[in-house]
Amino acid sequence: MKYVTIHEAKTQLSRLIREVEAGGEIVIRRGKEPVARLIAEKPVAKPKRKPGQWADLRLSPEENALLVAPMTEEELADWYGSEEDMKA
Repeated sequence: MKYVTIHEAKTQLSRLIREVEAGGEIVIRRGKEPVARLIAEKPVAKPKRKPGQWADLRLSPEENALLVAPMTEEELADWYGSEEDMKA
């Protein structure tokens, strides 16, 4: 474990990061008081992809037609408001 001051850490950050990547550990101190620890980040494991995991959410042609069907006049009036609503 290596100890450096805040000033040293600011001026030599790239070198300190290389040391940490090589397996080292750096403690940053303010005066003689340790205030931070620089350690390597552990890689995050990606979950394995499961092909077809959403297959049960597929729509039938009939269900799909309901989603893309044009709105009726009544639905359009509800959505946009009728002309009477605009005058009020």
